[in-house]
Amino acid sequence: MLAALAFPDIDPVALQIGPFALRWYALAYIVGVVLGWWYASKLNRRKPEPLTSDHLGDFASWAILGILIGGRLGSVLFYNLPYYLENPLEVFFLWQGGMSFHGGLLGIIAAVILFARRHGFSPFVLGDLVAACGPIGLFLGRIANFVNGELWGRQTDVAWAVVFPDPRAGAVPRHPSQLYEAVLEGIVLFVVLWLLSRRREIMERHGILCGVFFIGYGLSRIIVEFFREPDAQLGYLAGVFTMGQLLSLPMVLVGIWMIARAKPSPAPAHAG
Repeated sequence: MLAALAFPDIDPVALQIGPFALRWYALAYIVGVVLGWWYASKLNRRKPEPLTSDHLGDFASWAILGILIGGRLGSVLFYNLPYYLENPLEVFFLWQGGMSFHGGLLGIIAAVILFARRHGFSPFVLGDLVAACGPIGLFLGRIANFVNGELWGRQTDVAWAVVFPDPRAGAVPRHPSQLYEAVLEGIVLFVVLWLLSRRREIMERHGILCGVFFIGYGLSRIIVEFFREPDAQLGYLAGVFTMGQLLSLPMVLVGIWMIARAKPSPAPAHAG
């Protein structure tokens, strides 16, 4: 066996009280939503015509539903449809894991569009805030993936390779691709969006932050997929690409379109 770093011995259950067990992955979702709402509230104050606190507070529940429903359906449809067609009830077994970022993204896009239409403003006004805080949840989620020892990377001989404890990983040194994603999708993308959000001309053109998020995530995911082990049930599509890469390429194209069409648009009036 090639030399590799020891996998950290971290219990995937963050908190256990009797029969109740809070896993790190669930905690990542909870903390990600809370921190995201807090950061979006701060960022909203920099907008020339900010949304109201009522809008942001009400949207939080919409965002949670969009992420959970979209993430689960995306995992079912994109990654393991034949299995769930044979075991349809397991679609609802969220505690067994199985969430797709791209599905969650579609879910939250739907939530943003429906919420914006209900309150009479452009979805890009809210979408920019959601995009700017998205890397927070992505960072926490990828760290949780690493703690769970899932979604590991391909076999390698780099000095920072890790042997993951799951027998399916084969007890060989692998790229800690979850950490690569945490850095690119989380830290780097957050910093880029934060720097852009400090420029008034960017905040006035609704849709730019959305577009940068789409491009940044799409490119990050495409790159990291070269180091990440393809899903066992799918392997390589067309003998070359992974499902993650195929789903991320349209994000880059949509992001370019968002930036090209970005322009100031009216925000909703303040609540009385």
